[in-house]
Order: sequence, then C-alpha cells, then structure tokens
Amino acid sequence: MIGTETSLKGCYIIEPTVYSDERGYFYESFNKEKFDAIIDYKVNFVQDNQSFSSKGVLRGLHYQLNEFAQAKLVRVLRGMVLDIAVDLRKASPTFGEYVAIELSAENKKQLFIPRGFAHGFVVLSDSAEFFYKCDNFYNKASEGGIIFNDSAIGIDWRLPQSELIVSDKDSILPTLDKAKL
Repeated sequence: MIGTETSLKGCYIIEPTVYSDERGYFYESFNKEKFDAIIDYKVNFVQDNQSFSSKGVLRGLHYQLNEFAQAKLVRVLRGMVLDIAVDLRKASPTFGEYVAIELSAENKKQLFIPRGFAHGFVVLSDSAEFFYKCDNFYNKASEGGIIFNDSAIGIDWRLPQSELIVSDKDSILPTLDKAKL
C-alpha cells in the first residue's frame, strides 16, 4: 500500500499493491496499521456505505458539521468516477481549493478525505459502484453542502453540465460563501 499526499494537506491517494496472475488478482484494500502509518494518525472507521449510479450522476458536494464531521476513505468497485475533495478548513492555506482524481475498478486507487472537506463525485462510465468508509456516523441535522457548479471553486467535472444528473436536493445547495461551515 502506497500513500501520496495531494496538494491539500491531509488528503491522500492510496494505491494498493496488486498481485495478478492468470487466475485474476488479489490486493489488500485496507490494512489499519499500514493506513495509519501513511496518514500519520489513527482513524477509526465506524460505518461503510455503498452506492450505485448511472453515467452522469453527480453526488455532492457534501459534508458533515462540527462533532459529526467525517473522514472518508473512498473507492470504486465497478466503473469509473471523477472524485472531488474540497478543503473547507477556514484556517487552511488551501481553503476553497479542490483535488480531482479518477477512481476506477481498474486502477484500484482510493482517496482519503480528512474531516473538514466537502466530497462529491460524478460517474464517467456507464455505471459505477462506489464504496466508502466513514470515521463518524451520519447525522441528518449536521449535513451540509455546496453547489457543484460554484464558480468560486471552479470544478471541471469533465462532462457537459447538460449531461449531469443532479438530485433536486443537491441542485439547490448554497455556494461556498453562503454555506454553513
């Protein structure tokens, strides 16, 4: 397992060591000791989530507030997505900046998103199964979000806006400057 810190402090790309032969492949998708060594602190994941979406479905940008903030380790089980993490830490020199990474069943990469970030993704393949581990339980009263097309953030979702499928709830989220942080 190899970890590479992105341009946003604390946000890491995690790449497994994959063992392949004529039978298929094997890899360790999570090992707490190795993972904690890469990110240099201990995370206790308490909830796993999985979603299935069609091409063009955009989920995000979501986060949890205060004591319900969540760190996430995300990956794709089938298909390909463009995964986005936006730094919402007000004291951070990269506040409002984002990283984008293609996650796919083929590349087997994962993204660790620490607390204090918004998260979203768009499906680039015909469909995708998305899996994520969270270090805190979801709390509806503490959810927050930022509109996916906020010009202050300027995310390139790699698909024309006319091809994006956004939920009613996500389509009315506030811009970063109006979001509850």
